[in-house]
Amino acid sequence: MIQAALAPWMLVPVFALLVYAGICLIFYFFQHYFFFRPEVLPHQFVYRYPFPFEEINFDMEDGGEINALLFKVPNSRGVVLYFKGNSRSLKGWGKFAKDFVSKGYDFFLFDYRGFGKSKGRRSETILYNDAQSIYKWVAQRYPEDKIVIYGRSLGSGIAARVASWNNPKMLILDAPYYSFLYQIRRYGFLLPLHLLLRYQMRTDRFLKKTTCPVFIFHGDRDRLISYRQGKMLHELLPQTSRLFTIPGAHHNNLPEFPEYHETLYDLLNDDAFYWAFREGMEQRVA
Repeated sequence: MIQAALAPWMLVPVFALLVYAGICLIFYFFQHYFFFRPEVLPHQFVYRYPFPFEEINFDMEDGGEINALLFKVPNSRGVVLYFKGNSRSLKGWGKFAKDFVSKGYDFFLFDYRGFGKSKGRRSETILYNDAQSIYKWVAQRYPEDKIVIYGRSLGSGIAARVASWNNPKMLILDAPYYSFLYQIRRYGFLLPLHLLLRYQMRTDRFLKKTTCPVFIFHGDRDRLISYRQGKMLHELLPQTSRLFTIPGAHHNNLPEFPEYHETLYDLLNDDAFYWAFREGMEQRVA
């Protein structure tokens, strides 16, 4: 009698709990499908670009493979090591080479595991280790004061991690997130993300350990990764960073704005601007 009377009251919360637990399990085991949207390319795929480039393949110690492209210009001023976003492959991202080779820099970018021709198991730690291995390879060919690390969207957290381990000329972040947890909380605020999230990517913590100048580009109408996050990162390092706001820009169209290219050119080519900032940074920190 008691069991029969309680059953109707128990069914609704039990069913809701089961649904909630199911959502949590789905998120935990399949979150990589939400965060990464790779384009897979066959090994025989041939890249075609209007700039001279070299295709390079790296065999990682755990059996993974990383596919990369190096665009070169005569008498380059250095190299931009580019960490791309969470979608597509080098086939699409290679077009951004023009933004840097036109400014006198070699341009190096690679696909994360599972993207393009890159293969192997992917995790947050593996992403960082692969990126550090790539940086070491680049640093064997360019002095560190000629290496510019550039992180775009998803790649901003990975770029910040690598910058915190090394001493590049500068770190440029393009539409960065404060942390993966902060970003995902906007969409999964009802879930216990601190327990479920397998990718933390604490850009905020990494930046605190960097010793190079940090320059941040962010559109003030970015609806995917809010402009507030770029502002928060700058506020973490007011002495060593600078935020460049691109009015009217969204998440994927910064290169359509002249002020983006003008500022990027100054950062990469105006030695007086760079060293004035660097000297001021050192004085402010001291």
